[in-house]
Amino acid sequence: MHKRFRIAVMVTAVSLLAGLLGTAQAQTNMKISISIGKDSHQGVGIDTFAQEVEKRTNGRYKIQTFYSGSLGGERESIESVQLGTQELTLTSTGPVPNFVPEARILDIPFLFRDKAHARAVLDGPIGQELLTKFESKGFKALAWSENGVRHMTNSKRAVNSPSDLKGLKMRTMENPVHVAAYKGLGIVTTPMAFPEVFTALQQGTVDGQENPLSVIMAAKFDQVQKHLSLTGHVYSPAIILMNKAAFDKLAAADKTAFLEAAKVAAKANRDRVDVDDAKGVADLRSKGMQVVENVDKSKFMDQLKPVFEQFEKQFGKTNIDKIRNYK
Repeated sequence: MHKRFRIAVMVTAVSLLAGLLGTAQAQTNMKISISIGKDSHQGVGIDTFAQEVEKRTNGRYKIQTFYSGSLGGERESIESVQLGTQELTLTSTGPVPNFVPEARILDIPFLFRDKAHARAVLDGPIGQELLTKFESKGFKALAWSENGVRHMTNSKRAVNSPSDLKGLKMRTMENPVHVAAYKGLGIVTTPMAFPEVFTALQQGTVDGQENPLSVIMAAKFDQVQKHLSLTGHVYSPAIILMNKAAFDKLAAADKTAFLEAAKVAAKANRDRVDVDDAKGVADLRSKGMQVVENVDKSKFMDQLKPVFEQFEKQFGKTNIDKIRNYK
């Protein structure tokens, strides 16, 4: 009996120890979302982030991934992260100025020479300082990622110059800088959350929209748009945001794990943008879109001169030039 009793005590002790260890290693689930589909540059970004976090925290944190606006459009997701009802999101900066006004400067048309210039600005002192502006608004900005260089599509006519845009009803992001600029080009602007755009184009509520090639392909806009013009009018950053209170609760090593995971995810996301940009025109042409490749951007910039003057007053010419001239 004594022997059996000792065995029973040992079994109980082992069970208790296993339970305690299990509690110590308990998995914490967090949600991250994007507004477009899984097979996209943003999908690659959040999938990579989830894998990296799980690996770097030995499975103690599991990131659940949500696609295609299933948790709401970009603005709703940012609000949810700010409120803490959702821990994370990867979003374009389109709606971000509604929460962090300092980020508006990044959305000025023709601000960046190309993707390499934009990435250098965001990864350098200017971009890293901007990340700190999110903290007072309830966010931890983990890393800049990328949406891509934006181009225009529509169902009405080929766009070769600004005059071709006059009177076109275009969906724009919920972004005051974009709206001001596009009005300056003669566009009838219709700000709209991304999950609503395909149906609006299909039903003719709007004539067109503007997005990077990655988004145009992922959203299958070729099914509802005939014309694509490579206007390259805006570089569209994206950002991985986390609820600040949720980040602050992490142990120091886990904070590092989340930040490093975000850097790896941003690189994977940018790499996919490069792949999409390289094949995008041929892909969309093969699906029936008519593409204007050689757009005279100087004409668009001339048309926008009055708007640029407004932006210089709003943001300060020195601040704009600091970005434009960054090397």
